[in-house]
Amino acid sequence: MKLLFRSPPLGARSRPAVQATAAIALAGLISAAATAARFALEGTLPPGYPFLTFFPAVIITSFLCGTAAGTLCAVLCGLAAWYWFIPPNGFALDRQSAFALAFYVFIVTVDIVLIHLMTRAMRRLEAEKRVSNALVEQQRTMFEELQHRVANNMAFVTSLLNMSRRRLKADPAAAPAILDEARNRIETMARIHRRLHDPSQVDLPVRAYLGDLCTDVIEASGMSRVACEVDVPDLTFDIRKLTPLSMLVSEIVTNSLKQPFPTAAPGASRCPFAWSTARRRC
Repeated sequence: MKLLFRSPPLGARSRPAVQATAAIALAGLISAAATAARFALEGTLPPGYPFLTFFPAVIITSFLCGTAAGTLCAVLCGLAAWYWFIPPNGFALDRQSAFALAFYVFIVTVDIVLIHLMTRAMRRLEAEKRVSNALVEQQRTMFEELQHRVANNMAFVTSLLNMSRRRLKADPAAAPAILDEARNRIETMARIHRRLHDPSQVDLPVRAYLGDLCTDVIEASGMSRVACEVDVPDLTFDIRKLTPLSMLVSEIVTNSLKQPFPTAAPGASRCPFAWSTARRRC
């Protein structure tokens, strides 16, 4: 299997740049709107409120556009407040203006950090929600598959008992042997069922795991002349992938064993699993 790494299309490559440009433009627009609003409130506010309209602007920008855009908005708003609304005006720096700027930097830094942490927590919760929904759907599918497997097992037990009943009618003296054979097959089916849902089997390579599984299925079928050759890469899956794979393989093998195995003509064919008798591979 080859993995082809291709460059993303032009639209995909340009999308982050477009989003960054839009975030910068929105940060500048919100900063300008906050400055205009502060000018509009200049005659109505008492002295000492140079950042009244700039704090909400930084919060809104950080929430809508992210940390980088919020930081840019904070810088633009701080420069506007320093130039027009912190005396002495015009980027003059004295003790009072330095204290006001330090207070502004502290407040906007806390706001941006809190919004960043909140946004990251929300994204983490959304990701966990998606994982939980996927797990719920997987559990529902697995439950349906389990129900199907149990129904098949019950049908197999019924067929086995009917077959044993016919054999008992034909040869009552062989009752102990027939009952022992039926018991062994049912025990093999139970072993298959445990294997399908045993987390301890996760560390086994797929080849060994499926080989043991197919052997159990064949033993349960009673077809002693059928052998199984599993030809798969030496991979290791987690339980979420291995369990449905085991169910699929078990179902395929069970359905395959229902078909006759002719022994007259030799032949060979390629298939995911190689089933062999004395003269035929299928």
